[in-house]
Amino acid sequence: MHQSAVLDDLRARIACIEGTSARHGVVPFGVTELDARLPGGGIATGALHEVAGGVELSDDASATIFIAGILARIEGPVLWCLRWRDLFAPALHLAGLHPDRVIHVEAGSDTNVLLAMEECLRHPGLAGVVGEVGKYSTTASKRLQLAAEGSGVAAFVFRRAAKADQMAEGTAAVTRWRIAAAPSEDLGIPSLGRPRWRVELERVRGGNPHAWIVEGCDAQGRIALPAALVDRPATQEDCQVAA
Repeated sequence: MHQSAVLDDLRARIACIEGTSARHGVVPFGVTELDARLPGGGIATGALHEVAGGVELSDDASATIFIAGILARIEGPVLWCLRWRDLFAPALHLAGLHPDRVIHVEAGSDTNVLLAMEECLRHPGLAGVVGEVGKYSTTASKRLQLAAEGSGVAAFVFRRAAKADQMAEGTAAVTRWRIAAAPSEDLGIPSLGRPRWRVELERVRGGNPHAWIVEGCDAQGRIALPAALVDRPATQEDCQVAA
């Protein structure tokens, strides 16, 4: 057997054992600095990802748009499961995710949100499934990861208003992110600059944590590094952060 065939067979066997994104696709951010930190060069479909905002409402809003921007670039409907319907759907359109693509599931409790997510993840025709919860167990995360692997659908657990100690709990998520609002570029006119976020990759399977300042999603759901920050020397803000 040729060496290339041996390597291909080995990769396939490892993918079956690990259940990683090798069996499914990825959604790249289109930002080299971020994609290089992620196995496969982007957000893996067929996998569970955990996203948190912060104690400020602006942080949760930024995290919502962050998720919407990823899902906007995957074909198919999106199931958004929440305890109560307080999602401002028109805001998703700002990131390219049209409200007509989003099906809301109002579940009433964290337990019901997780059950709804697991059921929805069994349907391969979806772009993704989002579940907003306060907290969830390692066992629940494993069930969601297995369901996502089986269907190839991207899964996002959104921890709204989550504190750092709450995010320290172990889960089966392939990546864990924290999104916070950051000061926009000063253009001399309030609220005119493109929103900026601090995007923190707190955990990634097979990789190292990192943090960036990025410009928020455009109308196609894409983020970008601010032009003023691309070529400047690295600062503390860009340095690796602890998990």
